[in-house]
Amino acid sequence: MSVERKHLSEALRELREKTPKRNFNQSIELIINLKDVDVSKPENRIQEIIELPHPIGKKVNICVFASGDAALRARRAGADMVLEREEIEALAGDKKRQRQIAKKIDSFIATAPLMPIVGRVFGAILGPRGKMPTPIPPTADIEREIERHKRLVMIRTRGQPVLSCRVGTENMSDDEIIDNIDAVIKRVEGKLKRGIKNIASIHIKASMGPPIKVRIEED
Repeated sequence: MSVERKHLSEALRELREKTPKRNFNQSIELIINLKDVDVSKPENRIQEIIELPHPIGKKVNICVFASGDAALRARRAGADMVLEREEIEALAGDKKRQRQIAKKIDSFIATAPLMPIVGRVFGAILGPRGKMPTPIPPTADIEREIERHKRLVMIRTRGQPVLSCRVGTENMSDDEIIDNIDAVIKRVEGKLKRGIKNIASIHIKASMGPPIKVRIEED
């Protein structure tokens, strides 16, 4: 079995035809239903952060934990939030504010020296959400890291054998959306014991449209 690019293209064309137009740029989501995978067992659970070939067409809010020059460079690079050591320490007892930050921010980056304190203060909030920061050296190219994080999506099983994530928006080209879908499917295949044979079905869906099934060819 395989998911061919031509079948992704056919499904995307059908999605565009069947999705009613709205006065906003609709998101496109990928839904993968698994089979013969018992996600109640820890070894079968999937939680992956995937770097897509193209940005997903929506605003991705990024927070950088950094101090000194690294914090300055993060602000110049357009980070939505920058928290320095003193600010992180001040949030140690403020669970409400921590939850607000975790909800508002999509992706976190931390310079390596701050990871221990970030773990102590934010670990209990960010860990269960799959949002623990990506550690980077203080001298890393923070602008490049921020741009890379705008192409990251997370997939995870949440008690059911289903994975889903945003793969683009309707104003993106077909090739860009298909590239992103293909990257997610390949990553999921690699995490399954029987690869594509553990995938029952694949659908794509726009915000206001019906789910469209993607054809999976039998070998």
